[in-house]
Amino acid sequence: MTAPASTPDLLLIAERHALPTALAHLGASEAHAARLLGVLTLDPTETGACPRWAPSLGTLDDLERVVHETKPAIALLAIPAAMTACIAQVRERCAALNLPAHYLPTLDDLLAGDPASALPAFHIDLNALVGRPVRDVDAHLVRQAVTGKRVLITGAGGSIGAELARLCARFEPEDLILMDRSDNAIFEIDRELKETLPNVPRKAILHDVVDAALTRKRLESLRPQIIFHAAAHKHVPLMEDHPAEAVKNNLFGTKSVADAALALGIERFVMISTDKAVNPTSVMGATKRLAELYIRALNDRGDTRFTLVRFGNVLGSACSVLPIWSAQLAQGGPITVTDARMTRYFMTIPEAAALVVQSGALSDSAGDVFVLDMGDPVRILDLAQRFLRAHAIEPDANAITLTGARPGEKLHEELAYDAEELAETPIPGVLSWVGRAEETTWIDGATARLAAACARHDPIEVLGELKACLPEFTGGSLAEIPVNRRYSQEAIAPGAA
Repeated sequence: MTAPASTPDLLLIAERHALPTALAHLGASEAHAARLLGVLTLDPTETGACPRWAPSLGTLDDLERVVHETKPAIALLAIPAAMTACIAQVRERCAALNLPAHYLPTLDDLLAGDPASALPAFHIDLNALVGRPVRDVDAHLVRQAVTGKRVLITGAGGSIGAELARLCARFEPEDLILMDRSDNAIFEIDRELKETLPNVPRKAILHDVVDAALTRKRLESLRPQIIFHAAAHKHVPLMEDHPAEAVKNNLFGTKSVADAALALGIERFVMISTDKAVNPTSVMGATKRLAELYIRALNDRGDTRFTLVRFGNVLGSACSVLPIWSAQLAQGGPITVTDARMTRYFMTIPEAAALVVQSGALSDSAGDVFVLDMGDPVRILDLAQRFLRAHAIEPDANAITLTGARPGEKLHEELAYDAEELAETPIPGVLSWVGRAEETTWIDGATARLAAACARHDPIEVLGELKACLPEFTGGSLAEIPVNRRYSQEAIAPGAA
């Protein structure tokens, strides 16, 4: 069988249920079959299910080696569209190898009428999108943080939490504990790891970390050595309308896990924060800032080492701009941008996960606030134009619609406060602040007052308490809080009236 010279060499990466349909589709084309170098499967048990003309080359773990040895021109991804996190991970790894990854719709996708399955999958250079080289994982530091340890990830079903789970699973933890309150999310990441890394000991725990008593009981039973706390509400405009929910999940969920870690003497607690916590203008940012202050205050109260990792927007995460724009293109466009002036710091999902895990291995002297040097902020409009060009679309006025900034959104984000003098760490591109933590004797009184406001289900009162705690918080779009409702941090210290 001879293929035309113009036909590129193909590498098929397939999930086991999608493999037969993909092979049937490719085998129907003499040119495709002739140029198919082989197959990588997600499930090690399926490597023998390939015909002679489509030899099995291993599993996804062998991707880098196979690409180096066979030098394919294109990777075809036969993975169900519902496995969005897995598809994003494979595309990230292909991008790092400069290998274009094209999506091959599965039979289920086509029968379900998934609009994304009709969208041509163009190779997107993430380096070009973020405006800087994407950084590699320091395997030594990851191994130091998780190998042979009992690792707990809260929010393990989310974009960052799931990527943390994948990364940790590759480095042989003693036990990998996946915790999330979404049954669908925790089921998906557990199923994925069962198929891709079946020998890794793991537990899937359906649990809401806001329940402090049960959280303490869970951790007492599980006895993790390191906790990566990714559970949080993240959608800025939505949290503007639900300040009590933001406080409960982002502040009290963090407090619940951190308090249990402190009481049980767990070695390390790493909180995932956001650049929106710096001089916050949104409810989400304010709640994350209070969570930052709370866990930093705990460093003086016991043996547990508390650190936080702060970064900007994550490309490819659920409901971030790339999947939203992809869905808009699939519907015929245009894609939407809020404000032509708006800028953001961007990183990829693997970068975010690597930063979090690597920071868990740094010594106490490295500080307790870690920030990724994310280069220069990127204008959202520029990112949208690059995205369109990557899909062979001219980014003119008809292709992009400006919708206006949403409640709580800043035009420009910041990665650190002026008082946080950042210094280099042993991890290239990772900075830390080793300065003295802010005075936080008021934090216990503040959390008590916020808990009471949440219990009364009064969003205006919740906003008032947030603004009282954080003088720099300028947001809160439900209503204007009178200036006389704002009081000093001294007034909400423990024991204050």
